[in-house]
Amino acid sequence: MTILDCTVGYGGHAELLLKSSAPGTTIIGLDRDTKAIDFCKQRLIRFGERVVLLRGNHRDLKRHLAEAGISAVDGVLFDFGVSSPQLDDPERGFSFQQEGRLDMRMDQETGLTAAELVNTTSEQELADILFHYGEERYARRIARAIVRERERRPIEMTGTLAAVVARSVPSSYRCGRIHCATRTFQALRIAVNHELESLEPSLRDAVDVLTPGGRICAVAFHSLEDRIVKRTFRALAQGSEASLALLTKKPVLPTEEEYRANPRARSAKLRVAERLSKRRA
Repeated sequence: MTILDCTVGYGGHAELLLKSSAPGTTIIGLDRDTKAIDFCKQRLIRFGERVVLLRGNHRDLKRHLAEAGISAVDGVLFDFGVSSPQLDDPERGFSFQQEGRLDMRMDQETGLTAAELVNTTSEQELADILFHYGEERYARRIARAIVRERERRPIEMTGTLAAVVARSVPSSYRCGRIHCATRTFQALRIAVNHELESLEPSLRDAVDVLTPGGRICAVAFHSLEDRIVKRTFRALAQGSEASLALLTKKPVLPTEEEYRANPRARSAKLRVAERLSKRRA
């Protein structure tokens, strides 16, 4: 088998797949984060030629596979969002839990940083980003507070942005189940990395390169991602031109045991579909 891990990250899924599969199985690991690719090279070195690592964005998966001389794969995995090592590295600026510069780029060699986005985007555009990508109910208030703060001084650090958010929302919201800045940070990360725009095209391209009977698995961590996965899989599983059969009518959720072992898995949703051997008549 050949399995394409479109978001190989720091190699957790890839390592488990290699351990649990037949010796002839090959993992193609794709990621746009240079640090992740470098880490995977060391983590997976014992598997030798069973691992092929490619640096790039999954929105270009067909091109990357073609350049590697691969025309089809037997399985595809997407694990959307940010990885734990990225979250825990203050230099990446993904989290307000540790002080760091507002970067948030998964590919640190290109694109605007979160700081540049926060300090140059209009108040209306900021509010739209927070509302649409973070589903933030206080998007307008937070955007207004950000603009006021950056008129005094540029917002460059994660702690500064989190404090601005906290000051701009009602006290009851600051004491909620999740930190009041969580949705703001999520929205900015999605905007910086253009995550949602490339999601559906990547899923469709992945299905195109699947062999008949091959499976595509997608793990999403918030409703925006899961909604796109659900809609795309359903669209590809309907009508006479259907190319997929849905294997999960509802998403698979973490068990209580998984949640206790890894609290960050609490919002994970897994959907799986299988490539049809031929189009339905």
